[in-house]
Amino acid sequence: MMRKPLLIDCGKALYGPRWQSELARDLGVSDRTVRRWVAGTYEVPAGLYLDLLRLTQERAARLDALAVQLRAAG
Repeated sequence: MMRKPLLIDCGKALYGPRWQSELARDLGVSDRTVRRWVAGTYEVPAGLYLDLLRLTQERAARLDALAVQLRAAG
């Protein structure tokens, strides 16, 4: 089972202060569902960590590509 603090940390790192709505969009769930996970009303799905891993790896790859471009530009 995924820990709620890890969900929150990932959401904030990926999307900033409006993370719940943005994460919901990328996961294809309602923002209400994400809020319920955070509130503890709904259990965080066991497989959600795979989706978060994918999203964080995609973001890291985009940032790495931008860093390469910035190094080349400077």
